[in-house]
Amino acid sequence: MSTAISANDVKKLRDMTGAGMMDCKQALSEADGDFEKAIEVLRKKGEKLSAKRADREATEGAVVAAVSPDRKRGAIIKLSCETDFVAKNEEFVAIAKKIAEIAVQHQPATLEALLALSFEGPLTIGAKVTEQVGVIGEKIEVADFRSLQGAQICSYIHMGNRAAVIVALSLDNPAYHDAGRDVAMQVAAMKPIAVNKDSVDASLVEKEIEIGKEIARNEGKPEEMLEKIAMGKLNKFFKEMTLLNQQFVKDNSLTVEQYLQKVDKSLTVSDFRHVALG
Repeated sequence: MSTAISANDVKKLRDMTGAGMMDCKQALSEADGDFEKAIEVLRKKGEKLSAKRADREATEGAVVAAVSPDRKRGAIIKLSCETDFVAKNEEFVAIAKKIAEIAVQHQPATLEALLALSFEGPLTIGAKVTEQVGVIGEKIEVADFRSLQGAQICSYIHMGNRAAVIVALSLDNPAYHDAGRDVAMQVAAMKPIAVNKDSVDASLVEKEIEIGKEIARNEGKPEEMLEKIAMGKLNKFFKEMTLLNQQFVKDNSLTVEQYLQKVDKSLTVSDFRHVALG
């Protein structure tokens, strides 16, 4: 004989999970009134829904950064969804923030390791995300995860959680926090690909040189001049695409490196991470 499901039980499960009333009633019926089993039913529904929506575009979402209390560790999480409406939901953003905080605390090496961490009690982050697929009815996933360690980590989250940056400064001094935030904002605005020219991947440098030569060759420049012209173009590339060589957005008379040296001659950026929607 099936267990009678009261309206109060349905409401209680809805309050616990955020799932729809009919979904909650059906889950409780399947679980014979057991709330833990009913939650599992809803999660399984989320798994099915996730599979159904695997081909859908989850181009919206929330990108958040978190930094440890000692400022030595930072992490960025991109929690993706399908619609702007869900992305702006306070609870959705709160889940993204909590995942970022867990990532900072445990510093998992991979996204898979992050998803296996506890979100709350026995509920893993991966299971929580799957649960939200069933609750919200959209494709939801942790689409990106980056972490960083350094002498001092500074963060910046772009308006509306559209992008986030964490920057590792070379010196640990709270007085340099504002400078670190300025540099993080620079990364969000100018999208450098590396800290300096030495940290640009060698294969990319070779590719830029070849592109520079080909452009010069197509412009009819003599063959013996191609290398020199290509190196000139490469230097321009470094100025535009490497963080420390970029013009500082708040003062174009300085490079980012010069700005940091005005704060402290020994201050520089050792690394950064940048994640954005899209």
